[in-house]
Amino acid sequence: MASKGRGTRRGGGNAQTLRNYWTRGAGAAKIRWGTPGDWSRCNRLLSRYMGARAKGYCQLRHMAATGMTTSAHAKALRGGTSKRQ
Repeated sequence: MASKGRGTRRGGGNAQTLRNYWTRGAGAAKIRWGTPGDWSRCNRLLSRYMGARAKGYCQLRHMAATGMTTSAHAKALRGGTSKRQ
């Protein structure tokens, strides 16, 4: 039986603690949010734990860490130009 106040799924971890870890903590340092390839690094690191769900989770963490979507961030890194020219 699970102890009081803890979930029963996957050991009862704290979701907010994980969000903080991947957005502002040591996990964020591994990902290096705001630099080219940040979403890919996030997906590579988290897919071993989350599988295909890592793509959506990394998009949400990217929004929280940088304040913009991955597509808007990529466009800003390119100087505001579209990918196709």
